[in-house]
Amino acid sequence: MEIKGFVAVSLSDWDSKVSSVIFLPGCNMRCPFCYNKNLVLHPEKMPIISLEHVENYLEANRKWIDGLVITGGEPTNQTDLPFLCERIKKLGFQVKVDTNGTNPAMINGLIRKQLVDYVALDVKAPLTEKKYSQVCGVDASSFLEKIKETIQILLDGEVEYELRTTMVPKLHQMEDIEKICQAIKGCKKYVLQNFKSDAETLDPKYQSLKPFSKMQMKNFLQTARKIVTNTVARG
Repeated sequence: MEIKGFVAVSLSDWDSKVSSVIFLPGCNMRCPFCYNKNLVLHPEKMPIISLEHVENYLEANRKWIDGLVITGGEPTNQTDLPFLCERIKKLGFQVKVDTNGTNPAMINGLIRKQLVDYVALDVKAPLTEKKYSQVCGVDASSFLEKIKETIQILLDGEVEYELRTTMVPKLHQMEDIEKICQAIKGCKKYVLQNFKSDAETLDPKYQSLKPFSKMQMKNFLQTARKIVTNTVARG
């Protein structure tokens, strides 16, 4: 298991919890607004952080840390993700996995084996091939049905979860929120995240893009809540 990034303490990656965060390399998408450019495109140039280092930190700080967030990149691309989750669970910590939803078998397996306590699934766009391909930067035809399957696994299952969309100017409009919400009706928690312009993005053009205003995000939120009642804004 290659770990390419480690945040010792985070108050923002898992609502109501203090967590540590690790970043796993590689991704099967190329979202132009992605903040983790090197992690996606050049992970081999990043130093490797040992799992033992992470475990030792968790052990030494178990009074303060509630759990570990596993993000990326796309964590479910890693075949030894279950092994990693099992190690962390055996230490007595909760586990959250961030995913783009393209590996429903992995997510289902983690849930079934009780190796994950919380799943955050990024719904990039309305669930159509054209729009999803535009937002995620690759042809979505090969994995769109898998994303729909992962969504359904979470909607039907018992594990805690959130579905979330990062709102990006030039890529998202009000009608996109309406279409997404219609597709995820019954969702226990939907999160709208505002695009950040203070990080190096995969496509350099997005670094100079201004995020949506507070009023625009408020309007998105109001629209979403008409369909998915428990929608919250983040960022």
